[in-house]
Amino acid sequence: MTQSVVVQVGQCGNQVGCRFWDLALREHAAVNKKGVYDEALSSFFRNVDTRIDIDDGVDIYRRKICSLKARAVLIDMEEGVLKEILQGPLRDLFDSKQFITDVSGSGNNWAVGHKVYGHQYREQIVEKLRRAAEQCDCLQCFFVIHSMGGGTGSGLGTFVLKTLEEEFPEVYRFVTSVYPSAEDDVITSPYNSVLAMKELTEHADCVLPIDNQSLVEIVNKIHQMTSCGIARTGVKQNSLVSSSKGCVKEAEKPFDSMNNIVATLLLHLTSSARFEGSLNMDLNEISMNLVPFPQLHYLTSSLTPLYSLADVNVPPRRLDQMFSDAFSKEYQLIQADPKHSLYLACALLVRGNVQVSDLRRNIERLKPSLHFVSWNQEAWKTGLCSVPPVGHSYSLLALANNTCVKPTFMELRERFTKLYKKKAHLHHYLNVNGMEQSCFTEALSSLASLIDEYSQLDATKGVVLADPPRLNIAV
Repeated sequence: MTQSVVVQVGQCGNQVGCRFWDLALREHAAVNKKGVYDEALSSFFRNVDTRIDIDDGVDIYRRKICSLKARAVLIDMEEGVLKEILQGPLRDLFDSKQFITDVSGSGNNWAVGHKVYGHQYREQIVEKLRRAAEQCDCLQCFFVIHSMGGGTGSGLGTFVLKTLEEEFPEVYRFVTSVYPSAEDDVITSPYNSVLAMKELTEHADCVLPIDNQSLVEIVNKIHQMTSCGIARTGVKQNSLVSSSKGCVKEAEKPFDSMNNIVATLLLHLTSSARFEGSLNMDLNEISMNLVPFPQLHYLTSSLTPLYSLADVNVPPRRLDQMFSDAFSKEYQLIQADPKHSLYLACALLVRGNVQVSDLRRNIERLKPSLHFVSWNQEAWKTGLCSVPPVGHSYSLLALANNTCVKPTFMELRERFTKLYKKKAHLHHYLNVNGMEQSCFTEALSSLASLIDEYSQLDATKGVVLADPPRLNIAV
């Protein structure tokens, strides 16, 4: 059994990560009734005792988890969130040796996070990463969770990513990046996001971009669904979309529902690494099969059906509808419309009571309505994990390498350019030691090249290439 280490950076990264650990424990408690440490648990947890005791009763938060430790490194330059985690219900899941924190924060400045704190804490970061890696029997992947708009998440998060490539070049690097919406209250978020994008393009194996606006719309869609009679019982107390208890406090915070959706994405992505299945998909297969060009590793994601997120008691909809919804723009975790854009590759990760024949039938049904590059018409990867989300029959995570991410990047470039033309707030960055104006021009150039590559692919839509480009294809 392979293991993975989660690296949570910044306020957003740690809040999402905390939800992941809480929901992962729920899943394992539902399956592992006897509370015995097994291979499924070993993928993301290490055991410091010969036996664990997970309460699978009603009050799941009173279970004893003191013999389990999360395979995680938690980093934030403001100590508030990490302090709350250490005081919360999951405090026994971590120890102080897994934490790196400061008190002043990065001031919503990529340069402070990357250039100042990155170099200041590099030795500590490497030490804790090595310690986490040495506690794995077979380390397969690092999951980095961070946001793009702030200073620590974008700056220090991408510094950690670059450090992972330097220190562990053979270990896969999956990054979950939360992008700010256009109405973001951090005025410098376009700078931070574009500077971070250059690092993501150069140092990640796969990036799962998620934007706040899409999360808000999905949460609203779920609440609308549960209030209009589709689910008359409503959302359960402490459901996946409403619960914040496992993270810190009883009272729900504004971003709890959104963080839960991102955490659920990670649960789906890692389900085959944690549970048995008739068609399990290894994490390295995602990068191997979905990324034909090294830099085009941004994968859009969608989760269906939404009622499994809301944790409501409703009869399952038609199975085929779940597959159709996965390709609808309303279900994407980023503002995108993959069905009307060009696919380089697609993966369907199904959980629960679904047969291989169901997968094949739906792929054949959907293929005629989707546009794939001419040289990769059969670019489908499928995974089937037998363990569904808690309390539900089945669910689906669709991952797509699709040119529909281009509009998000173009909008980000436009917002960056508006600030940069006026030199607005630029001095806050240039006053940081090691930060030069060339960092901005290089980041903008990197983003422009990325957009151009997607545009070139878009131009081939519907065109059969006699000899497709192969020099940049990842092996």
